Amino acid sequence: MKPVILVLGGVSPALKERLSESFEAVFYNDLEQPAAYLEQEGGRFSGLFTNAGVAAPDEIVDQLPNLQVISSIGVGFEKFNQDKLQPRKIRLSCTPDVLTDCVADLAMALVLDCGRRLSAGDRYVRAGHWGQQPFALGRQVSHKTLGILGMGRIGLAIAKRAEAFNMTVVYHNRQQRTDCAYEYKDSVASLAQAADYLVVAVTGGPATENLVDAKALEALGPDGYLINISRGTVVDEPALVTALQRGTIAGAGLDVYVHEPQVPDALKSLENVVLLPHIGSATQETRQAMANLAFDNLQHFYAQGEVLTPVPWAVYDD
Repeated sequence: MKPVILVLGGVSPALKERLSESFEAVFYNDLEQPAAYLEQEGGRFSGLFTNAGVAAPDEIVDQLPNLQVISSIGVGFEKFNQDKLQPRKIRLSCTPDVLTDCVADLAMALVLDCGRRLSAGDRYVRAGHWGQQPFALGRQVSHKTLGILGMGRIGLAIAKRAEAFNMTVVYHNRQQRTDCAYEYKDSVASLAQAADYLVVAVTGGPATENLVDAKALEALGPDGYLINISRGTVVDEPALVTALQRGTIAGAGLDVYVHEPQVPDALKSLENVVLLPHIGSATQETRQAMANLAFDNLQHFYAQGEVLTPVPWAVYDD
């Protein structure tokens, strides 16, 4: 018999077909009365297929008493309730590595956009201002200092790209890396003070909430730019708005926000910020690779009893 899995969130037609072929898959979004259905049938499900945005809401997990594994599309896992899943020894997997290059590419794109004012230039041309009024000068990117907050897989990939622009790379981590030749800064504020462009590449969750605060933005200074491709919660959003309005920092490039998809109107009104709709991994190639790995995690669990890429806190010694 095929394993019975519940699929949360939207999936592509191709992935839906693939899941249906290998598992007895029930798609939550297709259920007319999902809560009533799970109350009756929840005991049949041993697997959950989801994504980092939807995660695994407590009320759904509670209706799946025999849940053994959750496979999530995405690198983030801060929305999953560790206190709910760990006591039941539920395996949880995510999809690291396969999105590293695309997210790093986007980080550098935002660095270039902020410094060279690419989006502003596009608006300037479309509005017919060229030849009518001068276009303000941007800032150089090459030979500047790039500060990276979070020197993990993505941070290292960003650093490699920055080197190609002849940038000096400095970083701050919870712990200094012994396998990394870049200069280490012992605080977020000291990193910001050293950086012309400060890229946020840490994981989300309570441990990193408001890690970039008003003090760090003050240290970044009026010639500095903040780039956030991690999670909106890492940056104190009201403090960032104030810093952009007052010229405390030169500008920002944001792919993430605290309450997605809602973006503060104050940010939308500013010309010194580039706003993207959380598209760090949004390429056809990367999204396909993420879906493939999430699928493979489920298959491997049902064949071997473990997932291929587990979340660190969801590894158990049975």
